[in-house]
Amino acid sequence: MHDLTKGNPLKLIIMFTGPLLIGNIFQQLYSVIDTLIVGRTIGVNALAAVGSTGGLNMLIIGFCTGTTAGLSIMTAQRYGAQDYKGVKRSFATSIVISAVITLILTVISVIFARHILVIMKTPASIIVDAQKFITIIFAGIFASMAFNLLSNIIRALGDSRTPLFFLVIGVIVNILFDFIFILGLHMGVEGAGYATVSAQIIAAILCLVYIYRRIPILVLRRKDFKITKKDITDHLKVGLPMGFQSSIIAIGSIVLQIMLNTLGASAVAAYTAAGKIDQLATQVGNSFGIALATYAAQNYGAREYGRISKGVRQTLTVSIIFSLVMGALIIIFGRPLVNLFIGDQQPQVTALAQIYFRFNSSSYFILAILFAIRYTLQGLGQSFIPTLAGIAELFMRIFAGIILVRMLGFTGASMANPLAWIGSCLVLLSSYFKTMQQLKRRAAKQTLEKESQDV
Repeated sequence: MHDLTKGNPLKLIIMFTGPLLIGNIFQQLYSVIDTLIVGRTIGVNALAAVGSTGGLNMLIIGFCTGTTAGLSIMTAQRYGAQDYKGVKRSFATSIVISAVITLILTVISVIFARHILVIMKTPASIIVDAQKFITIIFAGIFASMAFNLLSNIIRALGDSRTPLFFLVIGVIVNILFDFIFILGLHMGVEGAGYATVSAQIIAAILCLVYIYRRIPILVLRRKDFKITKKDITDHLKVGLPMGFQSSIIAIGSIVLQIMLNTLGASAVAAYTAAGKIDQLATQVGNSFGIALATYAAQNYGAREYGRISKGVRQTLTVSIIFSLVMGALIIIFGRPLVNLFIGDQQPQVTALAQIYFRFNSSSYFILAILFAIRYTLQGLGQSFIPTLAGIAELFMRIFAGIILVRMLGFTGASMANPLAWIGSCLVLLSSYFKTMQQLKRRAAKQTLEKESQDV
């Protein structure tokens, strides 16, 4: 375990971010590998089928991911305050909340998956495969929830390397099962779904075994589950808004997907392939943001207020530089990257993907700012403003979907993400600056109190 409340802030954050970055890239590889194998072995329609479920997938699985990240922030704050009994109780509370959410989401999503795909105007040529794939993913919500909860709890204690190791194993299993289920057993898109869920189950089991063997502070007994109403309320206040924030953003993606579906399978395939590359390219900023959430939470719990703003400023500078470089590389090498998914016999799909890159990759620096300030505020326990920022993203994506797609076609869809990032940043910035000023005043007060005590 690592204490992020002592030492050089930027060095600590970079060291913590490294494994996170590799882990997030591997996590994205879950879906990228599925997409690549599906597109190259089954066909463009199968690729479009998997891609058409992206918004719906983000709506449900994104809620799970966001909620568990929020729950772990409470654990990180208690760990930073050296409240080790509180850490156990926080973990137990998170398990109970996660189990209830998993049950509710699984039942609802599996029952209504087909109906939602119809409402989304999924093309008739791909809706059957889309339903098969997303139903399997939803039936495996328990695996996603378990792995995300356990890995986030481990990270909350300052260990970002171990979840990475288990994630790498999960990705390797995913690749092997993809080949077995899709190529060996000819299970089509269903095989891609089974491979993903199986890999997540294995990764979750590895996390659980590691916790019980190596992290005594997280080994729970029956008495640790004697949680109070306040415990549940405190965790829900942070966890649910982060979950809802992911889902709110996903609703905008669904609206955009509905309009994208009206442009045909080629447009869906191009958006899917480009989007997968986009997700990988933005993991630098995302990883720095996640690291800042844990860093801010631990230091807030330890009342090291001055370290928070310093660490955020330094990290933000590095993240913006990385995002500018990455954006330039994607614009330059976007065409061959897309062809990895679809081959070189789909010039229309490749051309559309290039349009996507020109708008999105040139705006990565805005997303880097968004990640840094949003995760910092969440690490400090703030939920309202980040949720409001998610609503701003929702409206921007709806605007792009309903208005810009009708006016500009695929170009309008490609403008959705940059507009959403700008809208979210405009909401977050004022709250961020206000919060940094408050932390600065608290740090100054602590300095005065210490000086008076020394005298």
